[in-house]
Amino acid sequence: MSDSKFRDEALNYHQYPTPGKIQVVPTKKHATQKDLSLAYTPGVAAPCLEIEKNPENAYKYTSKGNLVAVISNGTAVLGLGDIGALAGKPVMEGKGLLFKIFADIDVFDIEVDTHDVEKFIETVKNIAPTFGGINLEDIKAPEAFEIERRLKEELDIPVMHDDQHGTAIISAAALKNAVELAGKDISKVKIVVSGAGAAAISCSRLYLAIGAKRENVVMCDSKGVIRKDADNLNSQKAEFATDIDVHSLEEAMVGSDVFIGLSKGNLVTPKMLMTMAKDPIVFAMANPTPEIEYSLAVKTRKDIIMATGRSDNPNQVNNVLGFPYIFRGALDVRATGINEEMKIAAVHALANLAKETVPEHVNIAYGKTNMQFGREYIIPSPFDNRLITEVPPAVAKAAMDSGIAKKPITDWDAYKEELAERLGSGNKFIRALMSKAKSDPKTIIFAEADQLSVLKAAQIVHEEGIGKPILMGNKALIHELMKELKFEEELLIIDPKSDEERERRNHFANLYWEKRKRKGVTLLDAQSWMRERNYFAAMMVNEGEADSLVTGYSRSYPAVAKPMIELIGKGEGVRRIAATNIMLTKRGPIFFSDTAINIDPSSEDLANIAYMTTVAMKMFGFEPVLAMLSYSNFGSSESALTEKVSKAVEIMHRKFPNITVDGDVQADFALNSTMLKEKFPFSKLNGKKVNGLIFPNLESANIGYKLMKEFNEISSIGPIIIGLKKPVHIIQLGASVDEIVNIACVAIVHAQEMSKIK
Repeated sequence: MSDSKFRDEALNYHQYPTPGKIQVVPTKKHATQKDLSLAYTPGVAAPCLEIEKNPENAYKYTSKGNLVAVISNGTAVLGLGDIGALAGKPVMEGKGLLFKIFADIDVFDIEVDTHDVEKFIETVKNIAPTFGGINLEDIKAPEAFEIERRLKEELDIPVMHDDQHGTAIISAAALKNAVELAGKDISKVKIVVSGAGAAAISCSRLYLAIGAKRENVVMCDSKGVIRKDADNLNSQKAEFATDIDVHSLEEAMVGSDVFIGLSKGNLVTPKMLMTMAKDPIVFAMANPTPEIEYSLAVKTRKDIIMATGRSDNPNQVNNVLGFPYIFRGALDVRATGINEEMKIAAVHALANLAKETVPEHVNIAYGKTNMQFGREYIIPSPFDNRLITEVPPAVAKAAMDSGIAKKPITDWDAYKEELAERLGSGNKFIRALMSKAKSDPKTIIFAEADQLSVLKAAQIVHEEGIGKPILMGNKALIHELMKELKFEEELLIIDPKSDEERERRNHFANLYWEKRKRKGVTLLDAQSWMRERNYFAAMMVNEGEADSLVTGYSRSYPAVAKPMIELIGKGEGVRRIAATNIMLTKRGPIFFSDTAINIDPSSEDLANIAYMTTVAMKMFGFEPVLAMLSYSNFGSSESALTEKVSKAVEIMHRKFPNITVDGDVQADFALNSTMLKEKFPFSKLNGKKVNGLIFPNLESANIGYKLMKEFNEISSIGPIIIGLKKPVHIIQLGASVDEIVNIACVAIVHAQEMSKIK
């Protein structure tokens, strides 16, 4: 993608459909006059008076305890420099978005238009009563050090400059594990730091806190090694000045064990890398261009342990591993600050998590079979759902142990459960799904590429490296739309009706006729149908000319499903084709089946649908826990429908005893573990989190998932066809671009799994 095109896309993202990336939403009922009288006057007076009596009551009656200010003066925005407070606002909003999606923390972004340190500090102090914590962002050094120091001293809420400490915490965790893997002693390793800004200083300080020795650290700025005999050193640089007889970065790296890059791209050469000690540890964290490219570094030194700031390389040092969870833990115990003990606790929590068995959803995200602690996995992945339950408790405990927690936690199991419930993993699932698709892109036919939304989706799939699109439809129209979209890539475009496809069309027709000639299909019928894109596309997949297919944008679901079922056929052991929708809820992805195909399935069909759903769930890295839904609970009402569901459950228990499934059960009991345990303690669902719902018929499933989509604004992926021999997937009539992209990811991941079977 060209820079100008990416720029336009970025601007559109930030402008539409609503300018900006965050908003304020009500948390209380506000429909009636009574609601409003409680929300505002006269009811609001009661909590006001309670807070006047005791300021701590603000945490009880307001959002203060879950509200963080992301504050900047715009003097060091990303790599853009001093662009001003207002110009930095999109970055602050972005930080707010990350706080919310990773740790369920609300944010107000505050842009303070001053370069004056005293005025900035005064402003923050004056607005601090609003917030439970302060995240300082994009403030240039050395002012950032003074601002943070003063605010930490003068405020009684958590204050952290993430540019300093976020990178420090994540890289320290990575360093701890890297040193262990290299078989070295952190107190003895020689560390070279390239960069002397806020991040470099804070990283170096934290490395000392976890065991490195000051005399073994050499820091370089743009002029070379920072030496004690230099003139006019500020206090921060003086802290890491050395009297070792080295003057340049190149000299400093000779015999060093660790290189920490927080400067600019392409500073380190292969020659410099070769002078480092055995098993060198290189963290080239300049973004977007590291101090030395990952591929070049690993080619130069086979014994290297390397990390970068980039997501397309192993061991990404990503601040999102830190700040959301650190503030989460600090807020939850109402800490009066963020001290060294809390930062070190986060370091150890992250380092230890990397040594645990990697969850399957992380393997899937990276297209791996068995990721494990080692040179290419020294810190957890941002996709790891366990971060929310591991890092905040460690930080909270450190706050308690160091005596700065005003609200100690007593029940740690309950706290972890609360953390797990704070965030669903819907968005994480989409990110993981896309990452998995990108790991091994497959060819995918977009059968209606002459529709603008479909072509836009194909463009995203191509430009993001998700898959390799084949565009099908009217060539002239596709070319016209591509010009409109500035989609300039040379891709395969196929029009099944064109003369140039006559030979392949006749070949496909003959194959289809041979298969269906005893089912009433004539050769003339087959030839006619092969002019239709869905038939032609399905045959391409059948014959191995494409890996996967997405269609259905402009036609009804049944009309599209018919040729797919006829041409592709059912997989081995599949009784009936079905469809599932992945509902991306706050409690995590939940699979709804069957949402599109089987109108009134029998008990045997329901059991088959349930089993196929578990296969799909496992493909995406989920351990199935299925509830077979009905309007009754475990035979409480007798009818043909409830008996059908009960019999389906019996079949599942008999044929697949290792699958967790139960019913018949009402939806609220299935999803409310407390209610279920209280009323039906015998259920196999007790103690487990249901993530799959099998509906008794198409009517209930289709209505259910569409109501959830519209009323609760829940994103959905699907319907996803389950049970076909090949990765063919049908989108809903008029699906959005995002929905088409998501289904395309599903199709590509499905194709990846199918390729493993061959």
